[in-house]
Amino acid sequence: MEKLHLYDKIISPLVTEKSTNISEQNKIIFKVHPKANKKNLKINIEKIFKVNVTKVNIINKKTRIKTTRGKKVRVKGFKKAIITLKKGQNIDLTTGI
Repeated sequence: MEKLHLYDKIISPLVTEKSTNISEQNKIIFKVHPKANKKNLKINIEKIFKVNVTKVNIINKKTRIKTTRGKKVRVKGFKKAIITLKKGQNIDLTTGI
């Protein structure tokens, strides 16, 4: 089995209206690798962004079928992680890693 590198577990940040509103509570949402787990994500985010993570929640979005203009379209599922940071800390998503 392949070992995932430090940067391979975090695919991208999810920037939506809901994730922007939740950022006021020191929470950030990332799209993560399907084999990532809470313990490894906490360690990786602390190493990459140099912040203290207090909590990690993981949500699996399942693949679903959506009807668009009369055609059935498959929307691919993914795994996302909600990262809660220590009070007073934040991650600036506009700058790169």
